[in-house]
Amino acid sequence: MQEFILIGIDGGATKISAWEIVPATAEQSFELGQLHATVSYYEIPGFLSDFTAVPIQDQLNQRTKNSIQLTPQEEQQSAVYIEACARVIEQITGADQQKPILVGLGMPGLKTGDGRGIEVLANGPRMIHYADHLEQRLRLKNIQFIQKISHIGSDADYCGIGENYAARGLFRDVNDAYYLGGGTGVADAMKLGGVLIPFDQAKTWIAKSWELKNSDGESMEKFASAGGIQRLYGEICGRSTEELNADQIYPLQIASLARKGDTDAQKTFDRVRLHLQDLLFERITTLYAGWQGLFQFVNENRPSLLLQHPYLGKLLERIIVGQRLGELLDSPAGKIVLADPLYQGLNALISESTVLDRRAKDHYLPIEKRMYTSKLREAPALGAGIDAYLNWKKM
Repeated sequence: MQEFILIGIDGGATKISAWEIVPATAEQSFELGQLHATVSYYEIPGFLSDFTAVPIQDQLNQRTKNSIQLTPQEEQQSAVYIEACARVIEQITGADQQKPILVGLGMPGLKTGDGRGIEVLANGPRMIHYADHLEQRLRLKNIQFIQKISHIGSDADYCGIGENYAARGLFRDVNDAYYLGGGTGVADAMKLGGVLIPFDQAKTWIAKSWELKNSDGESMEKFASAGGIQRLYGEICGRSTEELNADQIYPLQIASLARKGDTDAQKTFDRVRLHLQDLLFERITTLYAGWQGLFQFVNENRPSLLLQHPYLGKLLERIIVGQRLGELLDSPAGKIVLADPLYQGLNALISESTVLDRRAKDHYLPIEKRMYTSKLREAPALGAGIDAYLNWKKM
């Protein structure tokens, strides 16, 4: 990989990060290099602080009808996002712009048919020509690609690839595992039978966390992501996300407040714990016995999940919680107000289940022996770079 710079990019809701990716000493493994850059979207001229996304159901309907109509706000904000991405790449290449680059790019949202744009994005602008415009922008600075961006990957899938190929990844030495990553949004990944199975390939029998909603119409993303937990606390205590950010009150701080007896913080984690235990229980039962209808769907037009699938009867060796949600579970306050009650509730659900037989219950109980927290904070960027490299090697 010496003839080019391998770059993995993780695009989030508020910022974009890029890392140089290099081979690790272990066979078929990678790690982060020394070069790293992050740009927040608000730093880019033209950023719309009051941007309002098109309602998600409208986005899905337009996608279904192949009649996507971008708003002027979306076009402006899209240009900002792409400029931010170009800048982190420029920072990685630095003075060595004579060396070509290979870029892997992960972004949330549903992608275009060619995989190089984004057609549905819950909290941001739709960016139909993302890869085209990014490549054009970088060519103006004489930055050359060893290969065009083949596709914009799912940040969730890239978490799985990162966990599978990173030297410290928790997918590396197991055959069957599930990963739940909670950052600004929520990411799901799984490895079954020793193979990474993207959720998009398994969508007939299992749904992504953000697609699932409770009886009140709330997406599980609200309870499984750091961003969602912060918003939930704000709703309960009557404070905006902007106020909480200004006072630097994030999930770790909310957990500390709950531990000290703050009623609003305790209510927040009571709700988070109940929904997280239901979500993880749904993962366990859906894999073992098929969809049991424990949740509704955010997209009302989504087809129901099939009861039968190729992996029925499988048991997870590991349930991995990553990103800021993993940090929260590991923290001293998070262990008391979330992790311990979560495991207790999940153990009760498994014990009382009529869907899981004795074999499954003996495997999972106590659930603590199957729960892991990932220390691989940059799994999406790492996975993006690795995916680009593996695609290039196939050429």
